[in-house]
Amino acid sequence: MINLALQFGFVAVSIAMLLNLGRLLLGPSVLDRILALDTLVVNAIALIILYGIFAETPVYFESALLLAMFSFVATVACCRFLLRGDVIE
Repeated sequence: MINLALQFGFVAVSIAMLLNLGRLLLGPSVLDRILALDTLVVNAIALIILYGIFAETPVYFESALLLAMFSFVATVACCRFLLRGDVIE
């Protein structure tokens, strides 16, 4: 039963990633593209966690946590750069 749920999760997250990729390529503004990239990373984290459940190993959960931290810092830096023109004051 868990394998069926994992397969459904892989398919659903993959479809969401394809839709985010479309928004990333066709976004009307830079802020829309940053938001789409951030959402794409969240979906990639979900895929990593699903694969960690499938492989039954905790290594993937730690890598997902690291990716989430780096993604947050990168998103904040990009938004600060677009709003203020510099990252560090």
